[in-house]
Amino acid sequence: MNEQTAKDPAASDDERPEARLERAVRAAEQALIEFEIAVETFRVEVENFSRLHHQKLGPMYSRLDELDALIAEARAARTGDPEDLRRARDARALVMPMPGVDELFHDWLDSDGISDDAGAMLTDQPVRPPERVRPSEEVRRLYRELVRQAHPDLAQDDAERTRRDEFIARVNSAYGRGDEPLLRELAEEWAAGPAPQEERPSQTEELYARLEWLARRKELLAVVARELEDSAIGSMLRMAPEDPDRLLEEIAEQLLGQVSEREAELAALAE
Repeated sequence: MNEQTAKDPAASDDERPEARLERAVRAAEQALIEFEIAVETFRVEVENFSRLHHQKLGPMYSRLDELDALIAEARAARTGDPEDLRRARDARALVMPMPGVDELFHDWLDSDGISDDAGAMLTDQPVRPPERVRPSEEVRRLYRELVRQAHPDLAQDDAERTRRDEFIARVNSAYGRGDEPLLRELAEEWAAGPAPQEERPSQTEELYARLEWLARRKELLAVVARELEDSAIGSMLRMAPEDPDRLLEEIAEQLLGQVSEREAELAALAE
């Protein structure tokens, strides 16, 4: 009877409050890592799409601003109305420097004249697919696996956290460039490196402090995620998450239509 009583505490170790709290901390850590992966993935998508958006559509927006200013000035010159003159001044103040031919047709011209893509379009030949806006699915998979394995939040001491911080910085850099070969090299490097220390039971106060830190970290990430989603580029990406390139094409078509309308309006005012 005494021997059975002595074994009971050991048999119920997994049910101790500290054990349950430790499991909660580990679950919160994994949830935070997944959340960070999602936020970082979307951040890279937003940055890449913003860069491509500016490259492809920036000159068209500038052309529209210039045409709006020219139309307002032509109308003011015709009427002489003070309100029209004010609108003309305001429209001109919004105009960025007029894009030149090289800017408007930067994808059509190269050092040898008209580019291969432009020539293909003019001769009804297949055109190279546009540069991908987002990293490939394989790059995304490699990135997720590396972050899950090497995330700094899994460190048990300062030295291990520093090592993981430096490694994850390299992983993020490779992912931002969509560099699949480098990510594979990093995966091999991590697999060959020192194994993470075994997790040791924590004291109750340390576990509670850990949970509080994880909660604060998640709140900060939630703010970043909301800012990305609410940004103009983030909103556009959410409209076409599977095919953002097509969304750019649709916007370009709309802008070209607006340019044609403005040019016709300007020509009518000049008659």
